[in-house]
Amino acid sequence: MTEREDTLDLLVDAARRFAREVLVPAEGQVRAEGEIPPHVVQGLRDLGLFGMTIPDEYGGLGLSVYEEVRVVQEICYAQPAFRSYFGTTNGVGTLGIINFGTDAQKRKYLPKLASGEMLASFALTEPDSGSDAASLLTKATREGDHWVINGAKRFITNAVHAGVFTVFARTGTKDSGSNGISAFLVDRGTPGLTIAKPYEKMGFDGSHESDVTFDGVRLPASAMLGPEGTGFKNAMKSLDHARIHMAAVAVGVSRRLLDEGTKYAVERKQFGQPIGKFQMIQAMLAESQAEYLAAKALVEQSARDRDAGRKTTMEAACSKYFATEAAGRIADRMLQIHGGNGYIKEYPIERLYRDVRLLRIYEGTSQILQIITAREMLREAGL
Repeated sequence: MTEREDTLDLLVDAARRFAREVLVPAEGQVRAEGEIPPHVVQGLRDLGLFGMTIPDEYGGLGLSVYEEVRVVQEICYAQPAFRSYFGTTNGVGTLGIINFGTDAQKRKYLPKLASGEMLASFALTEPDSGSDAASLLTKATREGDHWVINGAKRFITNAVHAGVFTVFARTGTKDSGSNGISAFLVDRGTPGLTIAKPYEKMGFDGSHESDVTFDGVRLPASAMLGPEGTGFKNAMKSLDHARIHMAAVAVGVSRRLLDEGTKYAVERKQFGQPIGKFQMIQAMLAESQAEYLAAKALVEQSARDRDAGRKTTMEAACSKYFATEAAGRIADRMLQIHGGNGYIKEYPIERLYRDVRLLRIYEGTSQILQIITAREMLREAGL
């Protein structure tokens, strides 16, 4: 083994133990309080997880996509809201800065983000612009050496905690489509920036999503991230990475679901024997295990391909589509194994069942990912 492989094994093992010994026991507290406990946040900092993907020159771990996937799978053995607290800072919230930021922007933000001193948010979705992100209406107008932003964003993860927002706004005409969209870095506390109360959601206890409004937010020209008009292209590049990351989240929680279902099948007795002896139960376990292993292999190979510099738009879409859909089916089967007990809050399966439903929606709905996959296939065939 190389030194880097040995280091990765140590980090993966530490993440595995942290998830099982710290995160899983804290799930009840998160449910009761709606917040990630301070001792958990500190533990995430101690492991360096806020800086997983940030280059080591800025204080991060500088993990490759494959290495990131390995760690995320372990952390997401616990409910996925824990990952949400640091995930955006590692993904869409900082990838734009890493890939397209100026030296000054990198020096200003990346060290604080890597340490967990500051969190990042990604402000793309709008009330009338979700899957059709290129139709966003938030507007940035040039006034001398400044840009003035007006508009609204919806469902912005970690907005209530974020110290910096990557905001996408139209700098061209409405008819310019995706080519008229630019990205900006907006600091928390900038006049005109308002963060609404977090939504009450079906699942993901402890993860906060809020609307964010921009009313005459005035920024220096240096706040633009990347060249004017390249914001949408940069966002899509970040989303390719994020979709592989989210697929790894689905793989991690699928492992937890399988363990919960298997354990219950061993302990629960009916007709004088453990229900795991019944072939119908065995069929649900076997089908779920096969889907879990297939998703895990697909996600890890897609990560390797991206690390090798290959275009992975289709692979990222396939990974997130298959892994999140599989997680939904696995959750349904494992709850079915629990029977009536799976429907009550005493058992973790009830919460996990609700949590995984979101995975098929954000960072690209399953239907959008199907369209992307088919489009890439047809393009390669010459259509």
